[in-house]
Amino acid sequence: MRRRREIRKVEEMLDAAISGDFRESDYNETELSRVETKWKRFLSTSVLSRESLEQEKENVKSLVSDISHQTKTPVANIRLYTDLLKEKLSREVHTPDREQELRMAEEISRQAEKLEFLIQSLTKMSRLESNILTVNPREQGLERLIREAAGDVMPKADKKQIQIVNTCVDNIRAYYDLKWTKEALYNVLDNAVKYSQPGGKVTLSVMEYELYVAVSVKDEGIGISEADTPKIFGRFYRAESVQQADGVGIGLYLTREILKRQNGYIKVKSAPGKGSEFILYIRRGRL
Repeated sequence: MRRRREIRKVEEMLDAAISGDFRESDYNETELSRVETKWKRFLSTSVLSRESLEQEKENVKSLVSDISHQTKTPVANIRLYTDLLKEKLSREVHTPDREQELRMAEEISRQAEKLEFLIQSLTKMSRLESNILTVNPREQGLERLIREAAGDVMPKADKKQIQIVNTCVDNIRAYYDLKWTKEALYNVLDNAVKYSQPGGKVTLSVMEYELYVAVSVKDEGIGISEADTPKIFGRFYRAESVQQADGVGIGLYLTREILKRQNGYIKVKSAPGKGSEFILYIRRGRL
């Protein structure tokens, strides 16, 4: 009889802990057995740990939001004043000094753009790792995802005269969050353009499998060595061969994490000098 009572009490504590309603004050230690007392102490510690984690998450959320907000105005002002400076210099008489000042203004503008991109990337990464970022997948067609991601990268592709070829058909559906999956696909397309030679081609295609839809991004760029391939999805990793190119090594990491949160994944096929093919696997439906 006593053993059954102990088991019921332990189950009652466990149910309260699972539902989030466990309170140490509800249980009088003098009336509990040794096992029940130890269980109560364990659950009390777990509740405190959970509360501490939730508080830490809120602190990180507040910090990330504050950093994102506080840096927007200074970066925007740097870009604005740089544009005004370039406009003023463009109206002046051509001199060697003027040309040098224009080049300096262009460099300030480029570095400000790079800083803005870095802040945005770090903010997204922080939200992912703190579980602040919410992914809400739903069943929908792929046409808009691919069209908008390709459209976002088109200005960079046009500058390098790189052709974006979309071979995807319109009637394929998958289960994904449009906003964040577009971010994931854009990161891959951006890399394809960045590491391709001027005049090259990037091809988008889709394959349907039983459980997944595979979105392929294939380029004719510099490719990836076998030694670097396992590392490219890590945070801040940049291969030695691309150290001089713009970037901070966050894009592929974000892509992998976004897909993972939708029960998807990403694979890569590549060889140095032979281009790369990144394949994003997106669920066709709920698990």
